[in-house]
Amino acid sequence: MSQGLFVDRRQRSVRICMTTHIPIYLANDFIAEKQSNGQGYYLQMQADAELTGFLKYLAAESGKIIRPYFRSKISVEQKADNSPVTIADRKTEERLRDLIMKQFPGHGIIGEEFGETNPGAEYRWVLDPIDGTKSFISGALSFGTLIALVHNGQSIIGAFNQPILNELLIGDGSTTRLNDSIVKVRQCESLSDAVLLTTDHLHFERYQRREPFEELIRKVKMYRNWGDCYGYYLLSTGFADVMIDPIMNLWDTAALVPIVRGADGTITDYHGSDPMKGGSIVAAVPGIHAEVILILNSGK
Repeated sequence: MSQGLFVDRRQRSVRICMTTHIPIYLANDFIAEKQSNGQGYYLQMQADAELTGFLKYLAAESGKIIRPYFRSKISVEQKADNSPVTIADRKTEERLRDLIMKQFPGHGIIGEEFGETNPGAEYRWVLDPIDGTKSFISGALSFGTLIALVHNGQSIIGAFNQPILNELLIGDGSTTRLNDSIVKVRQCESLSDAVLLTTDHLHFERYQRREPFEELIRKVKMYRNWGDCYGYYLLSTGFADVMIDPIMNLWDTAALVPIVRGADGTITDYHGSDPMKGGSIVAAVPGIHAEVILILNSGK
């Protein structure tokens, strides 16, 4: 973070520009609400850059913790929901929480491992320190760290970091960049040309309906279980066309929404509604998303 100081006023993040001394309110679209001498657009860009820089810093710090544990002999515990957790998950979330609270003490935080802090905050950070822990403990690369900033229930910027491959996606709903290069979903207008991904085939029978999903499988070109957050990475960078998870938590979802949208993808819940509220995700290239939703909900 350079040339500025973030403070918290009335639960709103305010940066005092050290060159103009004008407060920049990081609102839903990061517009500089206080303008002077026609510098509003410049200040908006400056605020965007500093928030992106902070996300990069969080990603870098999380990677420093995760890398030494990857493909090492670490103990694995089972949580109450029977999902695995490791010291890498916990230490990473602790570090992210510490950095965020120092920078934005009035913001809230929701994390997979340590719950919610300051639940009434206007701005909330949503953290999944290792999305895809099962892959992580198995030595597979289909995992990553998810970080999002949510404003009044809507995710306004998100990051996905794969610390082993040094791949960092940051999206704000209008643009998504992979290591600073703009990425987009690819064109696909027919299911017969589509690559379909999911995390766990068994989840469809447990949480939605298996038969419509299997009908969808029969219609696509290729179906694979390259899932968790890495499936959304493949969609957003143009290597897959549909990624579906029939069950999701907020910490799984929040970072993915602005990333997929920023890459010109379409992301909803299982029924085509707000992905931040539905507890499931269907993300796809725009040309086939509506057809995917129709198939998944057929026969009701």
